[in-house]
Amino acid sequence: MPDRPYPSDLSDGEWTVLEPLLPRPSRLGCPLKWPRRMMAEAFFYLVRSGCAWRMLPRHFPPWQTVHSQLTRRRKDGTLKHLHDRLREHAREKAGRSREASAGVIDSQTARATGAGGPERGFDAGKKTFGRKRHLLVDASGLILLAHIHAASLHDTAGARQMVEMTSSSALPRLELVWADGAYTGPFARWLDQARGWRVGVPFHRQRQAWRPGLEDKPKGFQVIPRRWVVERTFAWLSRSRRLARDYERLPETGIAMIHTAMSRIMLRRLA
Repeated sequence: MPDRPYPSDLSDGEWTVLEPLLPRPSRLGCPLKWPRRMMAEAFFYLVRSGCAWRMLPRHFPPWQTVHSQLTRRRKDGTLKHLHDRLREHAREKAGRSREASAGVIDSQTARATGAGGPERGFDAGKKTFGRKRHLLVDASGLILLAHIHAASLHDTAGARQMVEMTSSSALPRLELVWADGAYTGPFARWLDQARGWRVGVPFHRQRQAWRPGLEDKPKGFQVIPRRWVVERTFAWLSRSRRLARDYERLPETGIAMIHTAMSRIMLRRLA
């Protein structure tokens, strides 16, 4: 073990919150060779530091073991289930209901690296080749849904993919989704018919009061109500260097990295 813990390591209080949410080890077969806390800290270190798999510090389990465990937990849904449970606890601690009734949706284009893989394209608006990360967050910025697709896909098409890949029983209290103007029109009508979610488009407060012919037209940068929440979530995730660019071969692995980074943020709040 290092003389001093890494910033991504779990404190005793954070491990107390996380341990009951992890699946119990099987009684069949050989006992666990590596402690579950060390394996979780290896996940968090990888996402926070942005290092390559083969460059994990030696006191962690071998990188092959960490990689296989992350892949297994991604495929069986453990990472997402753990993230969703932490979100429910974080909302309760903040005095909110476990399930959100409103959300904010937006996308972020991540520049691709040489890893290759499917779902890659060119975002003509951002002049960037890579993938888009689509997020639906609650009013406090906690992630409700996450999806990764080619950057060449329009925002409404990517958002529709994200919703269609989600069970209709998920987010039972959600009624309102705030978004920018790109999500209006056919997508808004489809979302209302498919899930009963209404799309709202907030504007600048000064723009709402401004009419053509007036001299006090809003100028410069201004924070847009509600929509800044999802932008702040993207800023939170960007502190994890693994998410600074798209290093993953599979989009599903990128989603797992998003859930891991957000779980670490919520653990810090809950401890």
